[in-house]
Amino acid sequence: MVKITAAEVNKLRKTTGAGMMDCKNALVEAEGDFEKAIEILRKKGQKVAAKRADRDSSEGAAIAKVSDDNTEGVIISLNCETDFVAKNDSFVNLANELANLALAYDSKEEFLTASLNGTSVQDKLTEQTGVIGEKIEIGGFKRLKAPFVGSYIHAGNKIATLVGLSSVVEGAAVAAKDVAMQAAAMNPVALNEEGVDQSVIDKEIEIAKDQLRQEGKPEAMLDNIAKGKLKRFFKDNTLVNQDFIKDSKLSVAQYVKSVDDQLEVIGFERVALG
Repeated sequence: MVKITAAEVNKLRKTTGAGMMDCKNALVEAEGDFEKAIEILRKKGQKVAAKRADRDSSEGAAIAKVSDDNTEGVIISLNCETDFVAKNDSFVNLANELANLALAYDSKEEFLTASLNGTSVQDKLTEQTGVIGEKIEIGGFKRLKAPFVGSYIHAGNKIATLVGLSSVVEGAAVAAKDVAMQAAAMNPVALNEEGVDQSVIDKEIEIAKDQLRQEGKPEAMLDNIAKGKLKRFFKDNTLVNQDFIKDSKLSVAQYVKSVDDQLEVIGFERVALG
């Protein structure tokens, strides 16, 4: 029988993140062959993943990262089944490591095939499913490019946002973070009126008309009153038109203009868990 040393077990643990006993048992089964032991642990992960494929993975960590030059940003959510796992330091560290890697990729599909410490991201997730015993997957994947990109991660890693500004000016970093916090807190449906999907507009108009009918308003008046209610919907639910949470006397667009009169918010992305 091949003797397995503590150093070999520790090396496998650092490579895979698996527990000490799992690593020792894999090395024993592989008769000391390091690569074969990794494969054994991966197969264990595949079996666990297959059993838990239909489980709900609504917990996890949403992480936003921005490039060194602040022109690109990415948000990913590393999803799991329980809040207990989501709060684990090693899980959050993995989410941050994956988010850093994701900055180099334009799509979730491309990212899942990317190499992470000699294995693909997808294989790493499968491996971690075996280690943790829960369904682990990439949920959200959002990218944003702009002249200046800022980010915000809400406490507990449940919500992460990116905001793109039209130019690099003094105060851009603070403004971008403030607006990213706004997007996290207020969950706008779009950047502005033009960004709201027509189906959403149609639904809001019908809801408004139904409410007005119940109030006994004449049918001939419904269209005009509903349009007024729609304007209110745009104000409450589009990012640049919302009241700025730090100063309700200003809209978000007006706040950004107060930083620089040429500055505009040109995009945002938001990923939330649950």
